[in-house]
Amino acid sequence: MAIWGISVLTITIAIALVLYATRTPPIKEKEDLRVGKLPSWNAYWCNINETLILETAELMVSLGLRDVGYEYVNLDDCYSEKKRNEHGDIIANKERFPSGMRFLTDHIHGLGMSYGDSGWYTCQYYPGSFQNEARDAKLFHEDWGFDLLKYDNCAVPYDEIIREGMIGKFTVMANAIKDLAKSTGKPPMLFSLCQWGRLEPWLWARNLAPAWRTTDDIGANWPSIASIINQNSFYAWASDFYGHNDMDILEVGNGDLTYEESKTHFTVWSFMKSPLLILASISQETLSIFKNTEVIAINQDPVVGPGVTPFRWGLNPNWSFNKTHPAQYWSGDSQNGTIFMLINTLDEPTNMFFNLTESPWIRSGRQYTVRDLWTHTENGTAIRNFTARAVPPHGVVALLLKDAGNEPEGMHPKCAAIEPWSDNWCTDQNGTHVP
Repeated sequence: MAIWGISVLTITIAIALVLYATRTPPIKEKEDLRVGKLPSWNAYWCNINETLILETAELMVSLGLRDVGYEYVNLDDCYSEKKRNEHGDIIANKERFPSGMRFLTDHIHGLGMSYGDSGWYTCQYYPGSFQNEARDAKLFHEDWGFDLLKYDNCAVPYDEIIREGMIGKFTVMANAIKDLAKSTGKPPMLFSLCQWGRLEPWLWARNLAPAWRTTDDIGANWPSIASIINQNSFYAWASDFYGHNDMDILEVGNGDLTYEESKTHFTVWSFMKSPLLILASISQETLSIFKNTEVIAINQDPVVGPGVTPFRWGLNPNWSFNKTHPAQYWSGDSQNGTIFMLINTLDEPTNMFFNLTESPWIRSGRQYTVRDLWTHTENGTAIRNFTARAVPPHGVVALLLKDAGNEPEGMHPKCAAIEPWSDNWCTDQNGTHVP
């Protein structure tokens, strides 16, 4: 499974790895899914087996991924037989998993997940959970020992059979999981909805699950990444501690993504508080992205739940829908300071300038130290504005600004922000407007 070369380690991670926060959540009755889980699908399709999964778990430890918070292994599809047994239960595929699913969770305690589907069948036509929700919830959690159910939306029954709509269909499984937890006294399985953004789940899914997919499946290329960033920019507000826009798995290390594009991809998913779901052939370069603890810390912030949101679109007027050039200037709060994220959507290097007070989390009249979360360096002090120079094509700048006291006296105009829309209400104490 591992191929060692000179200075380069290439290891294929078979099944998705996941980050999971271990801190005590401030709202204890809710599931803590600050960082999510991912499927094995994009790399292996149905070519999975118990040996591959166990080797993956061992790699998580040996590569140091477990140490930075990646703690779960996930299955996606094709783990079962094509038909239920005579008792109506899903059974593990005897060829791929000859030792059974409980064998896996006994050997990877706390790392188990499962895949399910809310229709008649899974997306590869293995048994789905429609009309078997309570039975399957018990099987997955109690009998197999899995901790999370990713619930897909394939093979949806005809309207005259279901008569409840998508929300009703997902509600049945959500209630089955809750009822099982009440009856056993054990924590419930985490429930992750996968319905590709249909019916605007950011408006309703948080009542059922701590994570919901927001778009169609991701591709391992920059146009797909940019399109997903664009779509999620309009409902970035929906993510907080216990409800997450799931922007799909991370394609870092896959396809045609450059190193800079991969950094941007990982930064955006982290800062927007999406579940971080990794699946890749891992080089040392890719591993360095996955193990950037300063970026991960923003995703896992135990004090501030919401992620970054755009404060300026950049190339386009604010609130423009453009899948090629999404919003470029983002900011957000964190327990350690104000986060800025700048995305160069151009195909050439560019300088990126912003006024500090364009972010609502910056105090006017103050100066701020600047830390680059990718170079891991302190980059001086910013007063009033900041310019990131020669940002690479499709590259990202991730900054942490910390308050460093009052700005020097007499160096700048009285007001950092002029407001022409209000005839400039920056006013002196004697009542005159300050130019």
